[in-house]
Amino acid sequence: MGRGKIVIRRIDNSTSRQVTFSKRRNGLLKKAKELSILCDAEVGLIIFSSTGKLYDFASSSMKSVIERYNKMKEEHYHLLNPTSEIKFWQSEAARLRQQLQYLQESHKQLMGEQLYGLSTEDLQNLENQLERSLKGVRMKKQQILTDEIEELNRKGNLINQENIELNKKINHFQKENAELHKKVYGPGGISEANRVPHITRVINECDMHIHTNLELCQSQNQKKQAAQNVMG
Repeated sequence: MGRGKIVIRRIDNSTSRQVTFSKRRNGLLKKAKELSILCDAEVGLIIFSSTGKLYDFASSSMKSVIERYNKMKEEHYHLLNPTSEIKFWQSEAARLRQQLQYLQESHKQLMGEQLYGLSTEDLQNLENQLERSLKGVRMKKQQILTDEIEELNRKGNLINQENIELNKKINHFQKENAELHKKVYGPGGISEANRVPHITRVINECDMHIHTNLELCQSQNQKKQAAQNVMG
């Protein structure tokens, strides 16, 4: 048989009431924890026993849960009450104006303006603030310069490595050209640097030989022509 339906009403017996409270309290805390984990919900649970003892659970922190609750409740109230909403935004605008005025005054003081009315202690605090700001700016500048130097060094190393690889390729090509030269011209062949002058010299010698032959031929023809004239 299943359990009978329990009537929801105050338990008169104090012992039974305490046992029931302990069991259901633990079950409620367990369910709250499971709900926050399974559903990614922000849960806050507060329990006061009849004897005044406090039992609570919060998925993040009880303070943040309560602050969020109060904020949501206030916004909900403002939506339902237009008059309260107007007053809220008026006070918010006044607070922002006051904050803006304070920031403008602080900025002018940091720029060395409107320093009248400040005590020696105020001026000392302002000086300390400027020194801290200047220190922060210098640290940031130094960090940027260090990063830029490291980047330039990295690029320089890459360029140097590329130059080494190019030199290796050039040496390899030179060796291949030398091998091809040996295959074409032989071990004692004319070098590439002297090949053009050598060809020019050979052409010049051929020209001189042809020119000499032409002169000899012309001289013989002239002699033959003179002999024919005498005989004629």
